[in-house]
Formats: sequence, C-alpha cells, structure tokens
Amino acid sequence: MTVSTSAGSTSSVAAPPGTAISLRGLSKHFGDVKAVDGVDLDIADGEFFSMLGPSGSGKTTVLRLIAGFEQATEGTIDLAGEDVTSKAPFDRDVNTVFQDYALFPHMSVLDNVAYGLRVRGVKKAARRKQAEEALATVQLANLGSRRPGQLSGGQRQRVALARSIVVRPKVLLLDEPLGALDLKLREQMQVELKQLQRELGITFVFVTHDQEEALTLSDRVAVFSDGKIVQLGTPQEIYEQPSSEYVAKFVGTSNIFDSATSSRLLGREGNHALRPEKITLRAPGSPVPEGTIHAEGVITESIYLGTGHRIHVRLHDGTGIVVLEQSTGGKSDEQRGDEVLATWSVDDLVPLA
Repeated sequence: MTVSTSAGSTSSVAAPPGTAISLRGLSKHFGDVKAVDGVDLDIADGEFFSMLGPSGSGKTTVLRLIAGFEQATEGTIDLAGEDVTSKAPFDRDVNTVFQDYALFPHMSVLDNVAYGLRVRGVKKAARRKQAEEALATVQLANLGSRRPGQLSGGQRQRVALARSIVVRPKVLLLDEPLGALDLKLREQMQVELKQLQRELGITFVFVTHDQEEALTLSDRVAVFSDGKIVQLGTPQEIYEQPSSEYVAKFVGTSNIFDSATSSRLLGREGNHALRPEKITLRAPGSPVPEGTIHAEGVITESIYLGTGHRIHVRLHDGTGIVVLEQSTGGKSDEQRGDEVLATWSVDDLVPLA
C-alpha cells in the first residue's frame, strides 16, 4: 500500500493480514479547518468497530471518507487491500445506514429493501426472494407490504439495516443510526445490532457520541478529538485505562486529581484518574485495609439513580469527589451532611499523560 504525504512523497506501509479497512495518513481539510488530521487505522475483517467522540471531533468525516462521500485531502483508504481513495461511492464495497434511515416513503418496505439489488440489475424474482430473506433476518418478515410511514422508529431502523445487508457488502457503515430512538428502544436495538453483526460476519463501523453505546457494542473503540484518534483499544481498556484526562472525562465519569492534589492526597506525582465506583464510603474511624488510600470528608449531595446512588463528597482538604454506590433496594446509608471516610485501592488509580 502506498501512502501519500503533504510533501508529495510516498511511503509503503503494509496493513496486517485480515484487514477490512486500512487508513494511512488520512486527512480532510475544509479551508483552514482540519476536520481529520493524519489518521492511521486498521479495522479487522468481521470486527465491530466504533468511532466515538463529541460533535466536531472528526469521526463522521472519517466515515464519509471511507464511504466516498468526501474526498481525502491527503492519505489513502484501502478496502480489503484495494486502494479506493479516488473511487466513487458506488465503486466501493460498503453500505451506509444513516440516522434518518433515508427510506423511500412512496415505496413498500419490500421494495425499499430490494432497491439496491434492482440498481445492480438483479432480476425481479431473485431480488424479491433476497429482500424477503433480509427482512426475515431483522424480524420484519410480515411487514413487507407496508410503507415506511406505517412503521415505528425501531422498525424503520431495521428496514434500513435490511436494505444495507441485502447486497452483502464487506463493510457496513453506521452513522449514529440509533440516535433518533427513545432510550428503551435504543437499548433493545443495541443488543439486536450486535447479534446481527455476529450472524452476518460483516465488518461494522459504528459512529456515535454515546460512550455507553460504544462500550456496549464494540470489539474495539477509537476515541476522537480534534480530528485525531487520542486512544484506541477494547472497551475495557478505554474505560479502565484512559490515556488522558480527555478520555477519562469523556468515557464515563472520573475523579481527576491534578498534580498538586495527587501529591497532597495520594503521595504521588502527576495527574491521576479514579472511577467513582472504585471508591468505598465507610464510617469515620473505620479500619482501613492495607494498600488503601483514605480521606475523611462530608457528603454534600446524594442522588438516587435507580441502579444506585451518586454521592458527592467534599474532603476536608477541599477536594471534591464523586462516589457511585450500587442500590440495595432502599435509601442510601449515607445522607447529605454525614461525615464519611472515603477509601480506594492504590491499584485503582490511573496515571494520566
């Protein structure tokens, strides 16, 4: 594979075997704005890969570059070993599911699903059979005669999926497809999406700003900021070992101790992150296990979340921390104004760059 550079020179970088998508030095500029800034990335064949970040971080632009809807300013895009950097979208073996689903309102559900096969010249009987099979895969076998306007949001989302998978692309690109759904339906569709991906064995590239969604669905996650990947790893690696304060704050909730606080409170140099669920609250004066850091404070707020309680504590040195306790079915033992002893294991502290 050849990688173009801004100076016009080239360098050869081989993608690992079994790579579905390989990006090298990928950049996209809109005037003076660098929407994507030198991204290098390999996505494995059959992987459920998520690109996670806030609006403007570059994740959706990378997806559009892979799909061919945008042309790269610099760098290359390889799909299954083929350089498609300059190819049109219809010449790339990928399909895209958009947040608004983009279904044809005047067509039946079955005709919507079969549309891609029709464009490819598949005969009517064959494309009807394949479309029916795709609808059965997403559990909509009995709704082929309906129009999209007669379906719920979750059903329309499944139709969009069926339309994309019926042509059996090597890569399926999903641009925040669950964003318009309510919470319960979104959680249901997350499970169905993961199961569908496993059954089909297609590479899924999923764009989202929802960190819980990315952690739930993905084999690996790339966290984006300012057009760059700031951390790449499994969901567990991203959550348990954030590489920077940005990742620690964006992916879940973290207590961040700056250098001065770390030195005073932890006896350590540098910045550190500590997840709220790693902290235990005890009665003042309680015995503290070996290898545990502890500090006394007072509860300033206790918020019931259903699955647990989020408790805000002001330590006696002025440091504010957040603690997450699992619900035991009733009120939290600790209430606002209570004196507490906060303890956590040394091993749960994560050094930050």
